[in-house]
Amino acid sequence: MTDTSSTRPAEGEARAPRPSRLHRLMRYIPLIAPVLLWAVPCWVLLYTGQHWPLPVTLVGTALFALGLVGMPLAMVRGHGRRQQDRAAIAGDTLLGASWVLFTWSVLLGAVLRLVLTAADVGGSQDRARIVTWAVLGVSALMLAWGYAEARRVPRVRRLDVRLPRLGAGLDGLRVVLITDTHYGPLDRARWSARVCETVNTLEADLVCHTGDIADGTAERRRAQAVPLGTVRATRARVYVTGNHEYYSEAQGWVDLMDELGWEPLRNRHLLLERGGDTLVVAGVDDVTAESSGLAGHRAHLAGALDGADPGLPVLLLAHQPKFVDRAAAAGIDLQLSGHTHGGQIWPFHHLVRLDQPALAGLSHHGTRTLLYTSRGTGFWGPPFRVFAPSEITLLVLRSPHVPTSP
Repeated sequence: MTDTSSTRPAEGEARAPRPSRLHRLMRYIPLIAPVLLWAVPCWVLLYTGQHWPLPVTLVGTALFALGLVGMPLAMVRGHGRRQQDRAAIAGDTLLGASWVLFTWSVLLGAVLRLVLTAADVGGSQDRARIVTWAVLGVSALMLAWGYAEARRVPRVRRLDVRLPRLGAGLDGLRVVLITDTHYGPLDRARWSARVCETVNTLEADLVCHTGDIADGTAERRRAQAVPLGTVRATRARVYVTGNHEYYSEAQGWVDLMDELGWEPLRNRHLLLERGGDTLVVAGVDDVTAESSGLAGHRAHLAGALDGADPGLPVLLLAHQPKFVDRAAAAGIDLQLSGHTHGGQIWPFHHLVRLDQPALAGLSHHGTRTLLYTSRGTGFWGPPFRVFAPSEITLLVLRSPHVPTSP
């Protein structure tokens, strides 16, 4: 593996893209989301014809009111200046629980009520109470299953990726992708070690981490990240920053990954050579880097490719899938990304798709560029994954130039 690039920013870099529709919408979500997440289930489960005894109605309403007030307060204490891990755990858990309860109150509640009415099951009160118990039961099941899915070691997803420009000497190159580990308030040092053990069973030539290592500074989450130093690769271990690094002193994470033996590809590239053929392995800072104010941090594709032979195939690490527009314009062969978590808790993926061109898996962009989007190795915030399983990805690169046996 040869380092051929410079970390100097090149001139003439394009302006940062305008805020997307999702980013504009996000300005208002903190104001209206908590009210909707708690008020809608409260109304559906308690006030749509159930006629519960007064103590049940009062206690239920009080619980929803506590959730409405407690969740934002806990999240502010947990993710604001105080950075209190216990408060963050409580706030994140309440956020996940309220989202699941809101989702099934709206979807299951409406559908089941129509079905029961059409089937003329019981009276209106009976139907309303059936809806309540069904929503509570399904929500509890989704939360229990989602928690187990979030906390387990991810399954390995294997796929072959054919790159037309890949030389025969690089056929069968094994690339392992982990991303969005999000070490955070819940101590997952043991989980981290088990993830690294799993990666080591895959006999990777190249291991990539495409950012969002943690929520918190490198000093604070160091114990959870240290197992990354045990990851083995025959050629290299490479890393790029995600947006969450820029919430928590990104340079500290770059320095820690370097200390652990990973190559931070901050707008530069390395050359991977095998069997007489060469692959350019490039990386860029996250697209949010420039707005962070950190000197020298920005997503700079021209700098990452500076000095690379344009005739060579390029594997690019970029945290967010939406960087693929720039990658396709530059003729990149394969971009590896994370960021989306596959939506993490269904049906949140519909909102993710407002901001990103791909949610998960392999997709084609432009005339040549392939994008692989991982659902992520860990989880952010709420400790739940519902219909969006985590993954460790093994991509085996294939060349069309391998001679066939006679």
